[in-house]
Amino acid sequence: MTQRNTNRRELLKAAGLGAAAASILGSASVGRSAQPSRVKKSKLHGMKFDVLVVGGGPAGIGAALGAAGAGAKTMLIENHAFFGGVASWCLGMPINQMRPESKARSKVHELVINELTALGDQAVRIGQHQLWCNVEYLKVAVLNALDKVGCKYLVHTHAVDTVVKNNRVTGVVVATKQGMATIEAGAVVDCTGDGDIAFFAGAETMKEFGKLSPQTLCLSLTNVTSSQLRKVNMRQLAVKARTKYPLIPKGWGLRKVANSDNFYINHAGTRDIGQFDATDPFQRSAAECTSRRQIVQMAQAMREFGGDELNDIELTGAGAQMGVRETRRVKGLYVLTEKDAVDGRTFRDVIAWRSGYLDIGFVRFSKMKVHDVPYRAILPEKLDGLLMAGRCISATHVAASAGKSMGNCVATGHAAGLAAAMSVSKGILPREIKVARLQDALRADGVDLKRGGKVQKGVSAAG
Repeated sequence: MTQRNTNRRELLKAAGLGAAAASILGSASVGRSAQPSRVKKSKLHGMKFDVLVVGGGPAGIGAALGAAGAGAKTMLIENHAFFGGVASWCLGMPINQMRPESKARSKVHELVINELTALGDQAVRIGQHQLWCNVEYLKVAVLNALDKVGCKYLVHTHAVDTVVKNNRVTGVVVATKQGMATIEAGAVVDCTGDGDIAFFAGAETMKEFGKLSPQTLCLSLTNVTSSQLRKVNMRQLAVKARTKYPLIPKGWGLRKVANSDNFYINHAGTRDIGQFDATDPFQRSAAECTSRRQIVQMAQAMREFGGDELNDIELTGAGAQMGVRETRRVKGLYVLTEKDAVDGRTFRDVIAWRSGYLDIGFVRFSKMKVHDVPYRAILPEKLDGLLMAGRCISATHVAASAGKSMGNCVATGHAAGLAAAMSVSKGILPREIKVARLQDALRADGVDLKRGGKVQKGVSAAG
């Protein structure tokens, strides 16, 4: 089902933003003037950058490092208190596909890895393609990487609208503690995961409600050992405990966090509870709040039904928010398909590749080949001045699941950031750049653009 931009003025009013919404939206069409007049303006208001990256998860980190590393005056904004996205708030879940087959993937990927290892042996454990991180070290490593390339950045800065002129995105409206502000940019990269910037600007988006991947609130636990966990069958435990604790999943596993004695759980989340659209404020609130109750029930179930092995286990924390696997994808000049992923399709305008498994979180898990991402899949079909990266790039429901591993999101971010920087330096639109020159720049950054069609070695079902 295709979702188009609807009447956001009414949605904002319903959310209690009446006066602010009216002043932001004004009387303009898609290209709203977006000059906040009834609320105080932040110091940010009117600042201009070559490249503005919205969203500081893996895709946003890749885009910011790529753009700033190419010499563009770059700003990265994030609405949370830290960068890293799901890599940070999922409490130790592996950052997959960062070094497929234990080989360096790009200068950008390696910069993040190097900053992690520089923080010592408690920061990261490196696997056959993935990183297991202590997330507090990861948050600092990302800051250090951004500093190294001279990227400006702000946290607690929430994108709420866009400025569109002559069908071109020229800025983003943000909310800060000082008030509203419009940040102007030569090019904008949407790394929000949910395609918020593209949606606000009026781009066509895609979303198959009823098939959306489940959301998961990750949790961390302590006071248990690996040897104790090996003696417990979590599926059998769940069968016994679900009558008393009905929100718990049908089973889960515990894995170690980096080089520590703590464990994390990445589980089926809302899969057995119901479908939630994380772009709907009411459904998202329901999913978040239900997930909080769910993890407490999981901890209680383990203590009560886990025998002597788990009766002392302790819940020590949960993510800053649930992890969202799928919402909107932005319709681009090309839409990646399941067949592209399974067949390992290559494209002449390749700017990145995706590896790993076709993984619709806890719903379907199947093999695929390494496959290319064409430049056309990170450009909105009709809107100018904007690129997408991460899980909101142009792909079908199933194909989106083939690229959601975080290392793949860094890769599309890297390409989008470089393309944005190149378009600004040339004084042209992102869709007007010569892809061959972008490919040359990616190769100079260590990206092998001939991986499509290959079968990845050394990937296990454990991800």
